[in-house]
Parts: sequence; structure tokens; C-alpha cells
Amino acid sequence: MGSSTLTKGLERAPHRSLLKALGITDREMDRPFIGIATAQSSVVPGHMHLNLIVDAVKRGISLAGGVPFEFGVIGVCDGLAMGHRGMSYSLPSREIVADSIETMALAHDFDALVLIPNCDKIVPGMLMGLCRADIPGIVVSGGPMLKGTVNYEPIDLNTMFEAVGKVASGAMTEEELYELEESACPTCGSCSGMFTANSMNCITEALGVALPGNGTVPAAFSKRLRLATETGFRAVELAKEGLKPSDILTEKAFMNALALDMALGCSTNTALHLPAIAHEVGVEITFEDVDRMSRRVPQICYLRPAGEYHVEDLDAAGGIPAVMQTLADAGLIDTSCLTVSGKVADRLRKPLSTEVIRPVTNPYKPEGGLAALWGSIAPSGAIVKQGAVAPEMMQHRGPARVFDSEEEAVSAILGGRINPGDVVVIRFEGPKGGPGMREMLSPTSAVVGMGLDKTVALITDGRFSGATRGAAIGHVSPEAAEGGPIAYIKEGDEIIIDIPGRKLDLGISPEELAARMAVPVKKPERNVKGYLKRYAEKVSSADKGAVFES
Repeated sequence: MGSSTLTKGLERAPHRSLLKALGITDREMDRPFIGIATAQSSVVPGHMHLNLIVDAVKRGISLAGGVPFEFGVIGVCDGLAMGHRGMSYSLPSREIVADSIETMALAHDFDALVLIPNCDKIVPGMLMGLCRADIPGIVVSGGPMLKGTVNYEPIDLNTMFEAVGKVASGAMTEEELYELEESACPTCGSCSGMFTANSMNCITEALGVALPGNGTVPAAFSKRLRLATETGFRAVELAKEGLKPSDILTEKAFMNALALDMALGCSTNTALHLPAIAHEVGVEITFEDVDRMSRRVPQICYLRPAGEYHVEDLDAAGGIPAVMQTLADAGLIDTSCLTVSGKVADRLRKPLSTEVIRPVTNPYKPEGGLAALWGSIAPSGAIVKQGAVAPEMMQHRGPARVFDSEEEAVSAILGGRINPGDVVVIRFEGPKGGPGMREMLSPTSAVVGMGLDKTVALITDGRFSGATRGAAIGHVSPEAAEGGPIAYIKEGDEIIIDIPGRKLDLGISPEELAARMAVPVKKPERNVKGYLKRYAEKVSSADKGAVFES
């Protein structure tokens, strides 16, 4: 298998002819063919500069004696798609990305792949496709955006979403909002906090499918280009060595990734994406795994949106190798796992700051950044970024304020119709019900901006942005569209949240809940067609990673 399928033998003369039409020489026919999958576009700030990364990767491939072949995949910008129908296509696009990688890799029998993503679901989508192809591959992302500044204070995209609520509440003027708007996103790259894109790019290092620095070296740094060149060089070596994803992405590697996830306080979306990648190599990651790791690994980094540090600060402190060294010293990761560049043990370094990366004995939080909850509202589980929840909201009881869409909830929040103590319930936003499990930053940011983040909770069968902070509980499973209990919550019902106790319950008797659930779910009318209709028919629940069911 591999490129020799295209280049060797009498019967491949037509194939060689087509390759020569691309400018490929006879000399190159004997070299490894390396596919380069890039999400470059002029739509997404995280992707606008990927042509520079591609050029650097090509240089590395050529230096190592390989032949680069570039092809593109789609990429949705979650920030631009947020809060309107566009977000329905964000998570579903992960499957299109995966299908594209699988198709291009196997149709053209590349010897190896270099994956160049940057944002959110594109990273796992590319890895899912690579796992299906199971040929040597390596990731190099476009890198994180630098933080912005206004009046010498650091700001980012999260600042902008929360500022909308501040303007609505009268705490900020529109002139001040515009000043933030001008500076919040100052460079290319994935948004600068430990949001979903940067969470996933950091996790590629823990999984072992990227070189050190992939998750944290800023997009605007020339060091990112050098990393890309080294990645291209390493791709050719991987092709010659035959080291495949199935050799690297073992159950132990996924446990390392979960440990890093907890230590960093990553996005709740990792609880969708890690199980989906693992599914492609026959490894099962469950909410129970998330919870066990959360109990075991403390949060030792406190980045935006929970804290005030940004990814560039993490990079300056030693990046992911330093975080993993800290975890390794405490026996919390397996350093014998293979990576694309040796074993985990070969890639560690001491932290340069014990404040950005604290020792395990002095963590920011005694448990990991994520927690899984279960109860009468979520029999199959739910996920919360507990590392970004105010202490006074770790346990909460309040009346349900029920909405059947994100738009209805945002209108109520910005309209001043949500009161301290309320629990906002947003349902029919799951993988099937949305469809597409829309990521919701607008309602959570509005709650923060209105000054309600320490008194109001949100729960949903949809999901939240990696930029979300506060008592925002997502991924409630089963979802409303599948007849889950969340569909039967009534306005004013008591909601009981106990994050330390891992509980999410409805304050009615089991008998009353059973009586309600005996009545078929009444779903809101939505005009769903095309890809979203097909997606809704095939997608699994959030607790299974929202993967396609066979």
C-alpha cells in the first residue's frame, strides 16, 4: 500500500502520466508522498494564515526527501456562527471534515498525512479521518491568537460576548464596547483563552500526535513556522518508519489526554471530541472516565475564561511539556506512551513559572476542570466546567425557567426577565433536537454581563462554548428530542444542582416524573432539511460523543 500503488509497475503508467501533469518528476516517484490537509480560508481568523503554515510544512517535507500534496477541508468559525442558524452546522461539520480526510488519504494512497487545523471541531474531525485511514500522520495547528489589550488590561473574544450583557444592563456604554471591539482579537490564530480550539490543540500533544509546542506557540510567532517545518520533516520520517495512529492512540494515551484536560481546565467540548476520536480506534471514553480523572487530577492552570492567564502565558511558562512534567512527577500520566517523536518521557520539561503552572501540591482547584453529573434530569450524564464555576454556585437550588431554544433564553436574559436564583433550562438543542447541538456562548455571556453569574445557573441538552464560565451545565443526556427527562421540566419546578456531589436532579417525586414522561414529547417545529436532516437521523447522544451510529 502507499504511493507505490500509484507509481510502480507497467499498469501504473497512466497514473504516472497524471502525476507528471502535476509537475512530479521521475526522481520524485520514488519518494514518500505526503498529503497535507489544510483548513485554510479567508473566513476564519484561526485559518487565515494557514497558507504560511502549509508552505513551511512543504519545506520540511522537501528537505526530508518527500513530495508534498496539498488539499483543503472546510472549517466553520464558531465565533462567527454563534447565536444564529449557522451554529447548527458547527458540530455536524466535524463529520464532513473526517469524511474528507479519510476520502483523500485512501483515494490517493498517501504514505503519510500532515493535518493543519486550528479551530474547535476541525481538530478532532481531522484526527477522526486519520484514524480511519490509519496511515502515519501528524498535526500542526495554526496556533493561538495573542490576547488584546485596552487600557493595559488583557481582553479577548470572551470579553466581547460578556460586554454585550454589560451594555444591556447599563454597566457599559456602546462607545466603550466599540473600543473593546477594536482590540479584542488583535492577530490571526485561535481565540486566545483555553477555549475549545486551544483545548483540542493542546490535547494533540498529550495524545502524542503533534510535536511539543503545537498547542501553545502563538500563531504570530516565527517559532510557529519553524515548528511547521519540523513537522513536515517528521512526517516523512514517520512514513518511512510506518508509525500509525493505531500505534499511538491507545487507551493509555487517551487517559493522558484526559489528565491534561483536567489539569488545564479545558472546554467542555473535549467531552464530545475525545470520545469521538477514541471511537475511531476502538477505545471507549465515557462520562465516568471524565469523572474519575477529575477526582484524581487537580486543576493546576487557571486560564481564561476561568482565570486571567492566556495561552501565550502558558507557552512562556513551558507549555504542555511543562504541564505534563508536573503531572508525571505526581504519577498522574503514563510517560511510556508512544508519540510521533519518541515517548512521552522524552518530551517533558520543568515549568518556568509555578504560578501559571502550579505544582500538584498547590493547585488552583483540588479537582479537575471538568465534572460529570447524573440524576433525574440527566440519567446518562451531563458535563460542567467546574473550574470556571463561582464557589457559591457549586451547589444551587432554584426555580426552572424553561425555554425551547437558545434565542428565547437570550431574549429573556437580556430583557431582564431572569431573576437571581433562577435556573435557565434550554432544551431541544441536543445533537438530534437542534439539530447539531449548537454551542451557546450568547446566553452564558449575557448572564455574566448582566451580573448574574453568581446567582443564576443554566442547564441544556446542547453545549456551551469553551469561552463559557459560570454554572453552565451542558450535554444533558438523554436529550429532549429523544424523550429525556429534560423535556418534561415545567416552569417553576425546583432544580437541584450539586457539583461536588455530582448530582443534577428535578425536585419532584419519581412518580410525578414518570407520569409526565408517559406522555409523548411535543417537539418544537423546525424546518430541517439537507445535511442537518441526515445528521439528525444518524447522530448519537452527547454522552457517546455525538458520533454517527452505524
